[in-house]
Amino acid sequence: MAEQTKVTTLEKVVIRFSGDSGDGMQLTGTIFSNLSAIFGNEISTFPDYPAEVRAPQGTLSGVSGFQVHLGSRKIFTPGDKADVLVAMNPAALKVNVKNIKPNAIVIIDTDSFKKSDLDKALYTTDDPFQELGLGGVQVVAAPISTMVKDGLAEFGLDNKSALRSKNMFALGLVCWLFDRPLEEAMHMLQNKFAKKPVIAQANIKALTDGYNYGHNIHASVSTYRIESKKAEPGFYTDVNGNKATSYGLIAAAEKAGLQLFLGSYPITPATDILHELSKRKDLGVITVQAEDEIAGICTAIGGSFAGCLAATSTSGPGLALKSEAIGLAVIAELPLVIIDVQRGGPSTGMPTKSEQTDLMQALYGRNGESPLVVIAASTPTDCFDAAYWAGKLAVEHMTPVILLTDAFIANGSSAWKLPELDQYPEIKPNYVSNYHDEKPWKAYRRDKDSHVRYWAIPGTEGFAHRLGGLEKDYETSAISTDPVNHQKMVATRQAKIDKIADYIPEVEVIGDTDADLLIVGWGGTYGHLYEAMETMQEQGKKVALAHFKFISPLPKNTAEVLSKYKKVVVAEQNNGQFANYLRGKVPGFNPYKFNRVKGQPFIVGRLVEEFTKILEA
Repeated sequence: MAEQTKVTTLEKVVIRFSGDSGDGMQLTGTIFSNLSAIFGNEISTFPDYPAEVRAPQGTLSGVSGFQVHLGSRKIFTPGDKADVLVAMNPAALKVNVKNIKPNAIVIIDTDSFKKSDLDKALYTTDDPFQELGLGGVQVVAAPISTMVKDGLAEFGLDNKSALRSKNMFALGLVCWLFDRPLEEAMHMLQNKFAKKPVIAQANIKALTDGYNYGHNIHASVSTYRIESKKAEPGFYTDVNGNKATSYGLIAAAEKAGLQLFLGSYPITPATDILHELSKRKDLGVITVQAEDEIAGICTAIGGSFAGCLAATSTSGPGLALKSEAIGLAVIAELPLVIIDVQRGGPSTGMPTKSEQTDLMQALYGRNGESPLVVIAASTPTDCFDAAYWAGKLAVEHMTPVILLTDAFIANGSSAWKLPELDQYPEIKPNYVSNYHDEKPWKAYRRDKDSHVRYWAIPGTEGFAHRLGGLEKDYETSAISTDPVNHQKMVATRQAKIDKIADYIPEVEVIGDTDADLLIVGWGGTYGHLYEAMETMQEQGKKVALAHFKFISPLPKNTAEVLSKYKKVVVAEQNNGQFANYLRGKVPGFNPYKFNRVKGQPFIVGRLVEEFTKILEA
């Protein structure tokens, strides 16, 4: 009688799929994440792409990874280290040795661990596990490539085509490991390869073979059970940040009664926003793939002038190129959403890696005094809310809004309950129909309280006007070089942005009300900072978190919150940009700083270690 499988029940677990960029690890991880979401688990994912388009096969620089953290309670990050690593070749094992726990399960394809493969990955011995000091891991060593070729012989595929299904064999093995039925995965494969039924069936066969292989070796490793979380009733989907951003813009346009226009140029990691919105012609979305970044934003400015909710998407290098046109939108006082999916820099830097290094560029990266709104999304699902708010503030306050996300949350995904749009605040553009004054209307006539100019859509009878990049007279809206008038217009544009603080939520403090340490963050670091706070609270420490979505203007209670705590640490993935910005905005504020710029997400364990040192200093 076979030995019974050892089943370990966990609250949460981390799995990392890793191999060559052509091994299909992103698809494998995505399908497993979707399966976990379907079965009621909370998830957070982290696709980790190589920067090279296609590095030499089997080399360290070509390793592609996908990490998923799933559990029965709320999951905020993709996890620090993996409980299970799928390493399709020696390079994947070597690159990820620092990313796995000492007792992890490691699944390898022995057909890819020959001497030539070890040489490509720069090993010096023929025993990679001993060389890397991995004596404590549970190894599942299977000739995956051979079994896939043999198992798919009936389909008449050539070796190269057959081997493309080895990622599905690995997925089947992991599905067995976590007791995931295969029916939903089969359905996903049938949909993905609907136009190639032979390929669909081959992948399903490889998936099933991997699952069955797990049964045959069931006594050699532990298996895991992750309890499902009882979810609130509603419709759920697995969504990444770029898709959620796209949906948020669509929702804002719908709420405002406007047509959505996106003018953009492809750039990693923001291109998927253009891709997603291009599919939404059925919702009235207009997209233009322009010839360059400058043309992209200029088409968006034209769309805004014509009366659309206009947007443009880019990353750091593109934001730099768009700066002059953003200044035009500031002085013309036109609504415009600029999405910056931040990546590693400077210059072209590390296109597939994540940073928070564009904050100063977003706040000040234009000539002249050109204030605008800056918002930062905190999680993949929060990208929807952040994009909605960006659209709302842009059209209600006639201003450009820069929405900062980053590669981590743009490509990472979480389970998302589809929102009810009627629960979101109204969006009311300040149309010229709201103008009631004895003075004749001019293009820069504005509401006396909010300082927002009235929006006259071209073609509205009796409201012909012109806008442009030259300074305008406050009263007549004609071109003006008068120094007193320029001072007044500069002050008015700034006052308009400052006044927006009256229309945004106050910053919320999470955690202990009598905390000895306040953690401050912004943008995509939210999950890691929240988990660090929770971990420290479990250790008996009094800690709180204030995470900022609205950066320009800051929430009205910012100074009050920051001055309440004896110790405050600002943690960010740059050299202190937000900390320095807060110091300039809040008199007497002098925080501790935690800064890392590695192109990778924070490590929760490291945050806890450093924050504890600050707390105990």
